Amino acid sequence: MRHHIVRRGASALMVASLGLLFVSACDRSTDARHAAADNTARNVREKDTNLPTPMDQGESEADRTITQHVRKAVVDNDALSTNAHNVKIVTQNGIVTLRGPVNTATEKATVVAAARSTPGVTRVDDQLEVKATD
Repeated sequence: MRHHIVRRGASALMVASLGLLFVSACDRSTDARHAAADNTARNVREKDTNLPTPMDQGESEADRTITQHVRKAVVDNDALSTNAHNVKIVTQNGIVTLRGPVNTATEKATVVAAARSTPGVTRVDDQLEVKATD
Protein backbone atom coordinates (compact mmCIF):
# COMPACT_ATOMS: atom_id res chain seq x y z
CA MET A 1 0.00 0.00 0.00
CA ARG A 2 2.77 2.41 0.96
CA HIS A 3 4.67 1.64 -2.25
CA HIS A 4 1.51 2.46 -4.26
CA ILE A 5 1.20 5.88 -2.54
CA VAL A 6 4.86 6.71 -3.23
CA ARG A 7 4.43 5.84 -6.92
CA ARG A 8 1.30 7.99 -7.15
CA GLY A 9 3.18 10.90 -5.55
CA ALA A 10 6.08 10.46 -7.96
CA SER A 11 3.65 10.49 -10.90
CA ALA A 12 2.02 13.68 -9.64
CA LEU A 13 5.45 15.29 -9.23
CA MET A 14 6.38 14.33 -12.78
CA VAL A 15 3.14 15.80 -14.20
CA ALA A 16 3.68 19.03 -12.24
CA SER A 17 7.27 19.26 -13.49
CA LEU A 18 6.19 18.80 -17.10
CA GLY A 19 3.53 21.48 -16.65
CA LEU A 20 6.10 23.88 -15.25
CA LEU A 21 8.46 23.10 -18.13
CA PHE A 22 5.67 23.79 -20.64
CA VAL A 23 4.75 27.13 -19.05
CA SER A 24 8.37 28.28 -18.86
CA ALA A 25 8.89 27.41 -22.53
CA CYS A 26 6.01 29.65 -23.69
CA ASP A 27 6.83 32.67 -25.85
CA ARG A 28 7.56 35.66 -23.62
CA SER A 29 8.14 38.24 -26.32
CA THR A 30 7.38 41.82 -25.40
CA ASP A 31 4.18 43.16 -26.87
CA ALA A 32 2.71 46.67 -26.76
CA ARG A 33 1.04 46.12 -23.38
CA HIS A 34 4.31 45.24 -21.68
CA ALA A 35 6.32 47.92 -23.46
CA ALA A 36 3.90 50.62 -22.30
CA ALA A 37 4.31 49.54 -18.69
CA ASP A 38 8.11 49.67 -18.79
CA ASN A 39 9.22 52.86 -17.02
CA THR A 40 12.86 51.87 -16.52
CA ALA A 41 14.14 54.87 -18.45
CA ARG A 42 12.02 57.22 -16.34
CA ASN A 43 13.31 55.65 -13.12
CA VAL A 44 16.94 56.02 -14.22
CA ARG A 45 16.35 59.64 -15.20
CA GLU A 46 14.73 60.43 -11.85
CA LYS A 47 17.71 59.05 -9.93
CA ASP A 48 19.95 61.60 -11.63
CA THR A 49 17.96 64.69 -10.64
CA ASN A 50 18.00 66.81 -7.52
CA LEU A 51 14.22 66.98 -7.34
CA PRO A 52 12.54 65.74 -4.17
CA THR A 53 11.62 62.07 -4.00
CA PRO A 54 9.24 60.39 -1.54
CA MET A 55 12.30 59.75 0.66
CA ASP A 56 12.59 63.55 1.06
CA GLN A 57 9.12 63.88 2.56
CA GLY A 58 9.13 66.39 5.41
CA GLU A 59 8.81 64.80 8.83
CA SER A 60 6.85 67.59 10.51
CA GLU A 61 3.22 66.96 11.40
CA ALA A 62 2.20 69.83 9.10
CA ASP A 63 4.05 68.40 6.08
CA ARG A 64 2.68 64.91 6.64
CA THR A 65 -0.85 66.28 7.01
CA ILE A 66 -0.56 68.30 3.79
CA THR A 67 0.64 65.25 1.87
CA GLN A 68 -2.18 63.13 3.31
CA HIS A 69 -4.82 65.71 2.32
CA VAL A 70 -3.48 66.10 -1.22
CA ARG A 71 -3.21 62.32 -1.67
CA LYS A 72 -6.78 61.82 -0.42
CA ALA A 73 -8.13 64.51 -2.76
CA VAL A 74 -6.36 62.91 -5.72
CA VAL A 75 -7.27 59.30 -4.92
CA ASP A 76 -10.90 60.14 -4.12
CA ASN A 77 -11.36 61.75 -7.55
CA ASP A 78 -12.79 58.94 -9.69
CA ALA A 79 -12.42 61.05 -12.85
CA LEU A 80 -8.62 60.69 -12.64
CA SER A 81 -6.64 57.84 -14.24
CA THR A 82 -4.50 55.34 -12.39
CA ASN A 83 -1.45 57.33 -13.50
CA ALA A 84 -2.84 60.46 -11.85
CA HIS A 85 -3.77 58.54 -8.70
CA ASN A 86 -0.14 57.40 -8.43
CA VAL A 87 1.73 60.69 -8.84
CA LYS A 88 4.46 61.40 -6.31
CA ILE A 89 3.45 63.95 -3.70
CA VAL A 90 6.27 65.26 -1.52
CA THR A 91 5.88 68.10 0.99
CA GLN A 92 8.81 69.96 2.54
CA ASN A 93 8.19 73.05 4.67
CA GLY A 94 4.76 73.61 3.10
CA ILE A 95 6.07 73.29 -0.48
CA VAL A 96 4.34 70.47 -2.37
CA THR A 97 6.25 68.85 -5.23
CA LEU A 98 4.16 66.85 -7.70
CA ARG A 99 5.97 64.41 -10.01
CA GLY A 100 5.01 61.70 -12.43
CA PRO A 101 2.94 61.10 -15.53
CA VAL A 102 -0.73 61.98 -15.99
CA ASN A 103 -2.82 61.16 -19.04
CA THR A 104 -4.15 64.63 -19.95
CA ALA A 105 -3.63 68.33 -19.34
CA THR A 106 -6.99 68.32 -17.51
CA GLU A 107 -5.71 65.69 -15.08
CA LYS A 108 -2.57 67.74 -14.52
CA ALA A 109 -4.64 70.84 -13.73
CA THR A 110 -6.91 68.84 -11.39
CA VAL A 111 -3.98 67.41 -9.38
CA VAL A 112 -2.27 70.82 -9.14
CA ALA A 113 -5.56 72.43 -8.03
CA ALA A 114 -5.99 69.78 -5.33
CA ALA A 115 -2.54 70.61 -3.98
CA ARG A 116 -3.07 74.39 -4.15
CA SER A 117 -6.39 74.20 -2.32
CA THR A 118 -4.96 72.25 0.62
CA PRO A 119 -4.58 74.33 3.80
CA GLY A 120 -0.97 75.00 4.78
CA VAL A 121 0.47 74.79 1.26
CA THR A 122 2.78 77.74 0.59
CA ARG A 123 3.75 76.76 -2.97
CA VAL A 124 3.21 73.96 -5.49
CA ASP A 125 6.17 72.79 -7.58
CA ASP A 126 4.46 71.21 -10.59
CA GLN A 127 6.76 68.59 -12.16
CA LEU A 128 3.89 66.55 -13.63
CA GLU A 129 4.23 65.31 -17.20
CA VAL A 130 1.35 64.80 -19.60
CA LYS A 131 1.80 61.35 -21.09
CA ALA A 132 2.55 61.47 -24.79
CA THR A 133 -0.22 60.06 -26.94
CA ASP A 134 0.63 57.59 -29.69
